[in-house]
Amino acid sequence: MRKTVSVLMAAALCAAMIGGCSGGSKQAGATTAATTQAGAESSAKTDDTKAENKKVDKLNVYFVPSREPQEIVTATEPLKDMLKTELSKEGYDIGEVVITVGTSYEAVGEALSAGTADIGLIPGGTYVLYDDGADVLLTATRDGLSKNSDAAKDWNDGKATEATTEQATSYRSLIIAGPSEKGQELAKKINSGEALTFEDLDGANWSVMSSSSPAGYIYPSLWLQDNFQKNILNLSHAVQSDSYGSAFARLAAGQVDVLCTYADARRDYEEKWKAEYNRTGSIWEETSVIGVTPPIFNDTVSVSKTSKIMDDAFKKALSNAFINIGKTEEGQKVIAIYSHKGYQEAKSADYDNERKAQQMIKELNAK
Repeated sequence: MRKTVSVLMAAALCAAMIGGCSGGSKQAGATTAATTQAGAESSAKTDDTKAENKKVDKLNVYFVPSREPQEIVTATEPLKDMLKTELSKEGYDIGEVVITVGTSYEAVGEALSAGTADIGLIPGGTYVLYDDGADVLLTATRDGLSKNSDAAKDWNDGKATEATTEQATSYRSLIIAGPSEKGQELAKKINSGEALTFEDLDGANWSVMSSSSPAGYIYPSLWLQDNFQKNILNLSHAVQSDSYGSAFARLAAGQVDVLCTYADARRDYEEKWKAEYNRTGSIWEETSVIGVTPPIFNDTVSVSKTSKIMDDAFKKALSNAFINIGKTEEGQKVIAIYSHKGYQEAKSADYDNERKAQQMIKELNAK
């Protein structure tokens, strides 16, 4: 009995001591409990967020061999971690990113069609050829130009075309007349608002590039087809130049009256026009644009229609990831291997002119 009373007294004493200290300790205890609970909730929330991310074991990214394959592989190595980081923000945890350089442009298109490639960074022409098995997500951007009119006359103000900070998803091909008598005759008609006839053009000596060149052959041929129902093969006097430099040299010497090139190649040959090609006037004064092609859309980021990991949600995540990568200094260094500045959302219809061009090429090859 005595022992029981002693125990009860000791318990009462302990209770009195705790009660006497509880002014600050009770509050501290409550704060500690709240902090513990908040930490637990935060940890649980983090775990839940991680648990919500979908797992993708492998992401296969293919590049076309426009440069030396090893050069591309080395330059794009940082893209692996960039994609993992950006896709994690979009709700996807990527186990491995594998970068492959195809043996040819066609090989990358076929890999997308087969689903062995999930993503392909490919030109518009390759996308169009393989759009049965690939979807376009993004178009690469490049520096825009101060002139970008459909009307040839608007390019002929005698002032230099300048680069702008505005990014463009396409570029144009230009048909440029030189300082020869025939070249000036064509320029005069355009600059006075007169329309050219095919007979006008057929009487000129033309410089074109190889038949696979979009700006130097394919799109000028498409322009002839759209405006005159003709193509480059119908011209009586067309010679192939091995480079744009030699084409401008011929134009300056009067050996050709007209050349086909990208917009605005005159920027790249402004100094040579006088220093090497021995002209007295500026290239902006002595040449005139007489034809402007439809826009040639830039390279694409396309995805496989048959890839097992590809659905609408993942496509959106990939689009956001590439766009965000293109906005960073580190990302721009990586995509510079393809002269890309960034990316913008694209749609299949953007490449309809490319489809027309490809159809025209098929018809020409069939003849």
